[in-house]
Amino acid sequence: MEVSPAIEIAKHTLLSGGIILTVGTITGFVARKLTVPDIALFLIVGMAIGPSVLGLIDIKADSALYQIILLFGASYILFDGGASLRFEVLKKVWITIVVLATIGVLITAAVTSAAAHVVLGVPWIVALLLGAAIASTDPATLVPIFRQVEIRDRVAQTVMSESAFNDATGAIVTVGVLSVAMGTGEFSLTSSLFDLLKQTVIGLVAGTVLGYLAALMIAHERWAFLEEYAPIVTLVAVIGAYFAADNLQASGFMAVFVFGIVLGNKDAFGFKMGKAEQQKLNEFVATTAFIMRLFIFLLLGSQVDFHLMGQYWLGGLIVVLIFMLVARPVTVFLCALPDQRAQWSFNEMLFMCWTRETGVIPAALAGLLLGMKAPGAPIVASVTFIAILMTILIQAPTTKWLGGRLGLLEKK
Repeated sequence: MEVSPAIEIAKHTLLSGGIILTVGTITGFVARKLTVPDIALFLIVGMAIGPSVLGLIDIKADSALYQIILLFGASYILFDGGASLRFEVLKKVWITIVVLATIGVLITAAVTSAAAHVVLGVPWIVALLLGAAIASTDPATLVPIFRQVEIRDRVAQTVMSESAFNDATGAIVTVGVLSVAMGTGEFSLTSSLFDLLKQTVIGLVAGTVLGYLAALMIAHERWAFLEEYAPIVTLVAVIGAYFAADNLQASGFMAVFVFGIVLGNKDAFGFKMGKAEQQKLNEFVATTAFIMRLFIFLLLGSQVDFHLMGQYWLGGLIVVLIFMLVARPVTVFLCALPDQRAQWSFNEMLFMCWTRETGVIPAALAGLLLGMKAPGAPIVASVTFIAILMTILIQAPTTKWLGGRLGLLEKK
């Protein structure tokens, strides 16, 4: 009996999912025993089980399955991160967050672009594409780190918030440079600023409205008719927040993050869930976020193209070192030091200099450039993967150690 192609694809997908869950669970257990952020091990194991090494899984980056996992997984991790933030902390550091997420991205892109132009000898337009693609920090990477490493609240919340808000800036700058590189238009500062403002406002409104409605339905004293279905409400609302913003040409990730902040601070609006239902929701969110994390980073590791990286490894290594050790510190000190309201200490700023992991968002932008055959796209993709590997494998595992050395670890 001949099996239809659709069934074969379904069986292959189911098998791949089973392998990822099994390998990911074991890897997560090992990471906990070693007391290191699990995303670093997920990335390494993902490279090992991917098509370039063992070939246990082979899910293409342009497949619908990969994109679904990327969109929903990153969205849910962002929601989880937003729910851990507190209004009383954010109101003290919001100026630093806004400056880092806007001007900070431009500073990082400028320094990295200059390094790429000099070290790799590429034209300025290619260097600018590279700088823009990797300038934003990655929320899907940073949120799990601060879930596992207990760093001083205001530092952790600033870095997580920056990563959630700066993906819109990074994408806008990348698309603006790309339009010039492809000869389809000229970069307009006014238009880009308006686009950023529009995305921010829509993301904030969409996330706030859905967050309030979700809190109303699961935690209001009289109208919480969906309290026992709170986990399902979060799933539906995460998807709804993403598409509400995305359909209005705004950042879906920003909307989801704001939704998480509002729901996580529902007590500030007078909403309170029962203890048992709140515990059930917390356990569901933690488990779902873990599953999304292992899927995203195992698959991200499996996408690493060793042949592509090998073509530009030495120059890429130097550029990424400048990116990590020059561009990020310059960005942090220029953006955080003037904030008199926050009054950042030197140790706090030094820690923020080290926490700027690159991950899912830059990888997606590099994939976009490859798909559109942008000038120098292979070089951009190569250096992007080098940045992902170096920041996640070097910075993530040393986060707790550095936090301890700088006196920023807290017991919650």
